[in-house]
Amino acid sequence: MKHNELKRKMKIYSYIIIGLLAILCLRLTDIQLLKNDVYQTQAKDNRIRLVAIKAPRGEIYARDGEVFAANELVYTLSLTFLGLSKQDQVVEKLVEVLDDYYPEVTAKYIDEKIELQKYRLFEPIIIMRDIPWELVVKLEENRQELPGVAIRVEPLRYYPNESLAGHVLGYIHSINQQELSDASGDKYNINSLIGKTGIEKQYEQELRGKDGARRVEVDAKGRPVRELVTMESKPGNNIYLTLDMNLQKVLENSMEETLKNLQQRYPKAKVGSAVVLNVKTGEVLAMYSSPSMYPDDWKGELGTDRASYYYPQGNQYDPMSPGAETNRAIQVSYPPGSTFKPITGMAALEKGEVDSLTDLVTCKGSYWIAPYIKCWSVHGNVNYYAAMAGSCNVYFQEMGRRAGKEEIIRVAAEFGLGQKTGIDIPGEISGQLPTPAWKKEVNAALINRKYEQLREQLDDKYRILLKNAKDEKERGSLEKQEKSEKARLEAQYKIDYNFDTTWQPFDTFNMSIGQGYNEFTVLQLTNYCATIANGGYLMQPYIAKKIVSDNGRLIKEFKPQVIRETKVAPETIAETKRAMLAVTQPKGTAHFLFYQFPPEIQVAAKTGTAETGRAGDNSMKEFHGVFIAFAPFDDPEIAFAGVVEYGYSGGESAGIVCRDVFEQYFGIKDHLAEEDKNMVNTTGE
Repeated sequence: MKHNELKRKMKIYSYIIIGLLAILCLRLTDIQLLKNDVYQTQAKDNRIRLVAIKAPRGEIYARDGEVFAANELVYTLSLTFLGLSKQDQVVEKLVEVLDDYYPEVTAKYIDEKIELQKYRLFEPIIIMRDIPWELVVKLEENRQELPGVAIRVEPLRYYPNESLAGHVLGYIHSINQQELSDASGDKYNINSLIGKTGIEKQYEQELRGKDGARRVEVDAKGRPVRELVTMESKPGNNIYLTLDMNLQKVLENSMEETLKNLQQRYPKAKVGSAVVLNVKTGEVLAMYSSPSMYPDDWKGELGTDRASYYYPQGNQYDPMSPGAETNRAIQVSYPPGSTFKPITGMAALEKGEVDSLTDLVTCKGSYWIAPYIKCWSVHGNVNYYAAMAGSCNVYFQEMGRRAGKEEIIRVAAEFGLGQKTGIDIPGEISGQLPTPAWKKEVNAALINRKYEQLREQLDDKYRILLKNAKDEKERGSLEKQEKSEKARLEAQYKIDYNFDTTWQPFDTFNMSIGQGYNEFTVLQLTNYCATIANGGYLMQPYIAKKIVSDNGRLIKEFKPQVIRETKVAPETIAETKRAMLAVTQPKGTAHFLFYQFPPEIQVAAKTGTAETGRAGDNSMKEFHGVFIAFAPFDDPEIAFAGVVEYGYSGGESAGIVCRDVFEQYFGIKDHLAEEDKNMVNTTGE
């Protein structure tokens, strides 16, 4: 019995084994014969690794070929997520190794990097770029405890002239999720660096190259065995700018020296910006905003000290610590002060209300029409030339009255004030050229908001009073009182609304001398000055001169573009140019700056002392210094505009910077050679 049962069981087991072997044979047949190509491909892919070759970014040059932005090979520290068998231990050890070099890199910091890349963990997770060689050695010494940690050599931006033209160049930084989503195709990944501001952003597509790749065969442990094929990266295109390297250096050095000297008298004078244009082409020859920006700061994460330099006080403006992130030449608008007076003069001339030579206005120290705006001096009888030379407020208020607001606004708009210039760097604002419609819109909103609050306060007041009324008699009295008070409030609302939303004569008087609601960027002021200089052609400012491939082939060359020819008579512009020339001649407010210039290089200019308009400032003592100029007078080549916040007088602040730039440009004085000489004398080298 037992023997027969054992025999039966053995037979069942034999059938099971035979069945399993049959299934195995069928599976092997399927793999070996039917799906041979599929599994061979998979096996091949498992032993092949694709290693990215980062493309060098295109370089940026000055107009004469000197380098503004180039590339250098650096060490980049990254994590390969799939190699992190013990993630927490590896991260902990990596933080320990990095502590002497980058204490800000914590386990939380690395975990955030991994989380940010959670949907693309097949790509390396960049931890730090441009790490020092000493750290590379230390990481290699701890290689056994850092599986998944990789060090690669890749090209990275560097700026041989440090902060020179920093705001113009802009900076590159890690791409964010929004930028990655907006990017078309597969040009970028989560570890890409992308232009964020300036030329780096404006010409991102031209500057970025095309990454290459190496196909490498590896063994079972992921170690390279041999290199199969390499697809070389393609460098980005190079860009030549219109900037003049020497002029840019002089502009920056002069601005910083001027600010340093001014702070002894005016502690708030810590900010300045200026632009130099070719008046015939619109090329930007130099542009500077102080405090300066060093693009190299942005390649990695900003440390606490650098973050406070760029974003002090949590992004709130503080004149004593203004922050360096903003390009104040195009991203901040200022009241123009007396540099607006040529507009008022041209408006009066266009209206036929004045003869520049024979019509005299008597300045007794203040204008004779309310609100009796004062002049900074008593000028006596002045014509157009004398009034411009002495910057007489009384004369130009009277010219504003004669011309009228519509003509002043028209002429200002013709010269591009209150409008974006269209310059080829991002972030430009439009400034503000006030009009009656603009005033009504803005002030109506303010008045309505104010009176809505007053109405709510009145309702709350009587709601409480009526609730606590002792009897009907008191309630009735309160209701009458409420009705009366509301009627007075509405009457006052109508008075305030009609007055504040209507253009008043004093608005014209303030506008005519560059105060009131006028606010323009430094670039707009420069272009307006250049348009006077070239006889009425409003040019579009531009910074990129040409784009060239990495092998020297010209891809694109940028040409001058005329935005429009102003509808201001050539005679009017010519008279205004002569009036601006008087500013730099004896008795002119800028004579002290240019009296030593050779007679063949006469300078036409206008100084400005502008009320800041900022809350908390002393309107009697705190002013921005504004200055515009062009030269030579007979055949203008360049124009300048500059603003020094809290610099008080335009001639004694931005005017000094203009003088130094003009001296360098016309070869009157080599400021760079002087600086080199002074440096040698100081160091003894």
